[in-house]
Amino acid sequence: MPAYDAILFDFDGVLADSEVLHYACWTEILSAHGIPLTWEDYRANCIGITDRAMLEVLRHRVDPPYDIDLLWPEYPRKKALFREKAAANPPITAETRELILGLTELPIAVVSSSGRAELEPVLAKAGLLHRFETLVCFEDVTRLKPHPDPYLEGARRLNVTNPLVVEDSDAGVAAGQAAGFTVLRLDHPDNLATALRAHLRETGLTIG
Repeated sequence: MPAYDAILFDFDGVLADSEVLHYACWTEILSAHGIPLTWEDYRANCIGITDRAMLEVLRHRVDPPYDIDLLWPEYPRKKALFREKAAANPPITAETRELILGLTELPIAVVSSSGRAELEPVLAKAGLLHRFETLVCFEDVTRLKPHPDPYLEGARRLNVTNPLVVEDSDAGVAAGQAAGFTVLRLDHPDNLATALRAHLRETGLTIG
């Protein structure tokens, strides 16, 4: 197996168990517009893509389709709701925090389709923001996941060629693979520390 020179972490569903919070925020907003959203629908169709792309999907849940130009102005309110809920109930576990604080063997970065304003407060509250050498966010690339651009940009910023990508969604896995990188896929953020340590042990690297 390859000797990795960095680790690139997705945020939602990898570092943070935040998808339930995103779902709660959008449910609150969309219900006012008469657009239904179940957890099953959100999990199957809305994870790993941008909020704009998600709304393009969900506006077709009503007939006739809802005008995207009436929905998109709600995005700032959704971001504010997320910050409020994340502050009240931080979505990063103690085990993940311990892992990241102790992971000094390789440079690490976050590569996410979420906006910087959503990521930074959560990472700062968990005491982890300083640990990441860079954050590649929604604002930083033109083409988001499943395109490889976000992961290529993360590798460029770290000046590495063989990073390990840690992802949970189909779009994220596709992006990492399209960039030519090995992808470790998680089924739940609670499993991050165990899965990452086990994967890296297979390469001969033991992390803190």
